[in-house]
Amino acid sequence: MFQRILIATDGSELAGKGVDKGLDLAKQIGAEVLFLVVTEPWAPGFDEAVAWSPNSVVLKEYQKSNAEMARGILDGVSAKAVELGVEYQTLHLPDRYAADAIIETCTQRDIDLVVMASHGRRGLGKLLLGSQTQMVLTHSTIPVLVIR
Repeated sequence: MFQRILIATDGSELAGKGVDKGLDLAKQIGAEVLFLVVTEPWAPGFDEAVAWSPNSVVLKEYQKSNAEMARGILDGVSAKAVELGVEYQTLHLPDRYAADAIIETCTQRDIDLVVMASHGRRGLGKLLLGSQTQMVLTHSTIPVLVIR
């Protein structure tokens, strides 16, 4: 059935539910897991309709902080996989948008199931915040298990 499961996480409590469900499934069916953390690129700010971007020092600090955060998240989920005896790999993709990174990684790594969490926002909240989960559901060519 499923041999390689991608579990996307951002370290949040909700994403943790996705990690737990994905690991339980992987253990039950003997699948390998790829834990993926994606950190977004620096978004330019606006002040009186003028865009500003960080200087190289600020940008490097932002990237370093993201890398440290991702490492912490991946260390935590790795410990859970080890505890359950699930074979796993980890991947941090910096300066990417989650949906794009998930879709591309699935293709590149022969993933056959994505597990991710969603807040299930509707209406204006979804419009304003966007939905990486919705984008994955829309563009994925493989099954996506959404945990709420």
